[in-house]
Amino acid sequence: MSARLDRAVTYGILTVFAAVSLTPVIGILSTALGSRDSLDTGFSVPEDGPHWSNFADAWSRGHFGTYLANSVLVAVAVVAATTVLSILAAYAFGVLRFPGSNALFHLFVIGLALPQEALVVPLYFDLRHAGLTDTYWALILPQTAQSLAFGVFWMRTYFRNGAPRAVIEAARLDGAGSWTTLWRVLVPMGRPAISTMVVITFMWTWNEFLMALVMVSDEEHRTVPLGLAFFQGQHSADTPLLAAAAVLIALPVVVVYLALQRRFIAGMLSGSVKE
Repeated sequence: MSARLDRAVTYGILTVFAAVSLTPVIGILSTALGSRDSLDTGFSVPEDGPHWSNFADAWSRGHFGTYLANSVLVAVAVVAATTVLSILAAYAFGVLRFPGSNALFHLFVIGLALPQEALVVPLYFDLRHAGLTDTYWALILPQTAQSLAFGVFWMRTYFRNGAPRAVIEAARLDGAGSWTTLWRVLVPMGRPAISTMVVITFMWTWNEFLMALVMVSDEEHRTVPLGLAFFQGQHSADTPLLAAAAVLIALPVVVVYLALQRRFIAGMLSGSVKE
């Protein structure tokens, strides 16, 4: 009886949290499919059926094809650079022993505590002096640097707690060097942790707004969050069109999560081990 009661309470709590999480998603989808001539928004059901044309109109009017291509380019570059650099740095901090490693690691971790608002203005003047504003580099380089703090912290935790020391010692006894041990032994074993880092870094980069707003002033280099902000200013009274645009720019994050969800959850569970 007690086990049944515990299960019922567990399912009840999960149902409540699921309803709270899904309510805004259902609301934005319902609004995106609503009639643009109607004043109803939120959970109202369109009387004349769903208006799928809202997505096509938002896509063409908002130039989201260009913005999506820019966001994909920036996100792929940031995720690739962050993944490679984080693995290399975390391997050094987590497995190798060298003087000053703890001090350098804590220097990396400070990046997690620094607010972006405090850095963006001096960073803008530095990049403008280097002639990099209004380029993709003005988006890729700062976001890679921001993501490295989390990436190094996350992967060092994996190398310290998730990678068995016996495997590392066995690889060394077999004559494997540090490079071989990292890329042929530890990296394949750490796919869940790496997948989690990839999903989180991709989500942060895709949703980045402030950096794009400050570093980019021309339409050619706008990313989707910045494009949506300008689109909102032009169509503030057209709620279904705005909701359709919001759904369009959120879809890539959902697709990446669904593709990597199994390894993402496994990586989160392995990362929950305390160091």
